[in-house]
Amino acid sequence: MKTAEDFLSGQVLLIDKPLHWTSFQAVNKLRWEIRHAFKIKKIKVGHAGTLDPLATGLLVICTGKMTKQINTFQGQDKEYTGTIVIGSTTPSYDLETEIDHTYSTNHITEELIHQTSLQFIGDIKQYPPVFSAIKKDGKRLYEFARAGEDVEIQSRTINISEFEITKIDGNHLDFRVVCSKGTYIRSLAHDFGKALNSGAHLSVLRRTKIGDFNVENALTPEAFIKGLTTK
Repeated sequence: MKTAEDFLSGQVLLIDKPLHWTSFQAVNKLRWEIRHAFKIKKIKVGHAGTLDPLATGLLVICTGKMTKQINTFQGQDKEYTGTIVIGSTTPSYDLETEIDHTYSTNHITEELIHQTSLQFIGDIKQYPPVFSAIKKDGKRLYEFARAGEDVEIQSRTINISEFEITKIDGNHLDFRVVCSKGTYIRSLAHDFGKALNSGAHLSVLRRTKIGDFNVENALTPEAFIKGLTTK
């Protein structure tokens, strides 16, 4: 059973973020529950790496003095699993927005899919999605996108050490990827579609690892909160 002093001196909490929750929402919820459970007036709580609302999986949340380690955790490689749908694109590169274009997939074979995945191993240039929280000129990119404004986005160099297609079911491709900080899996899905001379978007995303932290050891927010109040 953890005490108030444990959380103030610093804890690393592994949380399995539910679908549709924002990372900010998860942090706020846990901060409130910890304060309420132990009658703490103020405590630092932060997360090491944002997950989109449409993604699930590992969120590393630090409390108290362990918040000083957030940058270290953020810099570690991450593993994701998910599903890419080929033959159609969306403006956000995922299911946040509706399909805007469809493409033929008649020329795409399983062999071509596996061969194309090899193009994305190593250091590659990647453009973040315009529907992202990156700031430009003081505004989030998604603010420009939702206003219908064009904005120039700079590419960044990221590293993908592993990228494998684990299952092919028609136009749905299950995958596993290990990548560096700053990688957008939505952009990877989009670029993968272009490399296939088709289109693609991300339909499912789950973060499974951050460094040595594994989602298998994570608790849902509900389970964590229940543990706070269980005597």
